[in-house]
Amino acid sequence: MLVLAGIFYTSHSSHPFWKNFYKFIPSLLLCYFIPALLNWPLGIINGTESKLYQIASQFLLPASLILLCLSIDMKGILRLGPKAMLMFLAGSLGVILGGPIAVLFILKVFPGIIDAAPDELWRGLSCIAGSWIGGSANQAAMKEIFSVPESLFGTMVVIDVIVAYIWMALLLYGANITKRIDGWLKADTSSIEYLKKEITEYRSSIEKIPSTTDLLILMAVAFVGVGISHWGANWIVPALEDHLEQLKSMRLDSIISIFFWLVIIATTYGVIISFTPFRKLEGVGASKWGSIFIYILVATIGMQMNLKEVFDHTGLFAIGLVWIIIHALIMIIVAKWIRAPFFFLAVGSQANIGGAASAPIVASAFSPSLAPVGVLLGVLGYALGTYGGILCAYLMKGVLGV
Repeated sequence: MLVLAGIFYTSHSSHPFWKNFYKFIPSLLLCYFIPALLNWPLGIINGTESKLYQIASQFLLPASLILLCLSIDMKGILRLGPKAMLMFLAGSLGVILGGPIAVLFILKVFPGIIDAAPDELWRGLSCIAGSWIGGSANQAAMKEIFSVPESLFGTMVVIDVIVAYIWMALLLYGANITKRIDGWLKADTSSIEYLKKEITEYRSSIEKIPSTTDLLILMAVAFVGVGISHWGANWIVPALEDHLEQLKSMRLDSIISIFFWLVIIATTYGVIISFTPFRKLEGVGASKWGSIFIYILVATIGMQMNLKEVFDHTGLFAIGLVWIIIHALIMIIVAKWIRAPFFFLAVGSQANIGGAASAPIVASAFSPSLAPVGVLLGVLGYALGTYGGILCAYLMKGVLGV
């Protein structure tokens, strides 16, 4: 917690040194790497013997998925108009299709550049798919669902963060020349002003200082969902084991996993209760608590990371770069086709690639009052990230023939 607090405090500092430092070093990367350094080579903590990761992955991860999905405002998202949703879904499609296409392209053009075994490769890349449709929670979910080795997962984290931040930098640059881009896209931007007013009113209507009762209700909603998820997973998996051979023949044996169903049930529970009055718990910090749980999980994953092997898979960076290019091309084609404003392209893309944590940053580059648009779409990404990541993983598994 000291490491996480220190990173967040310095990353929001107005001191020139920290401002310049975080221009080059993403804060999320530090959340993984500082605990990793404390584990090896410093030896201050022991990620192998500690039970923190088991607690975080089994209890805090499903709780975070619930709290992030709980704040989904379907009516609010619909008010953004069909073009905003189309661009978000185009971004998700770009990630789902980009993975298998990038794998095929790199293996054909640069044979031998990937030193990971095919079965390891698709499992590792599933973490990027989950992250680029949803966020860190979905990335961690893919790690558990497909049993990704710690060393390979560390490499995937580096690829994810570095490639994603390169793309985010380009989007922020585009925000400065948005009128020129909108002119090229022939976009109608009249709805943007309406969005500013609607979203500002929505946020102000639900925000309040939380009482102890509010926070207890929030935690009850989250951890009752965690309990239901554990109960459901422990009931479903034994039932599926009776059909093990059939599932293996269909290459679906990965779903015989307690963690798989834990994540699926928690996500579904969160989406369902977003249609109830509990959705207003976002006003007392639901997504903030969800984010805290995620970052605790991120730090506990970093504790187990083997830094000696992180940069051994340079060919995987090539896959990441081609992957993001395919995502970008699909988004540009769809935006040009439906004449969507660049704002929808940028936020729709970042809601996928960066999630609820960084989509508001891109949105606020256009106007501070539009930041919640990034939150809404980013949180929707958390709901879809698990499903989309699984689909992309199986597509990559298919193209690799394993």
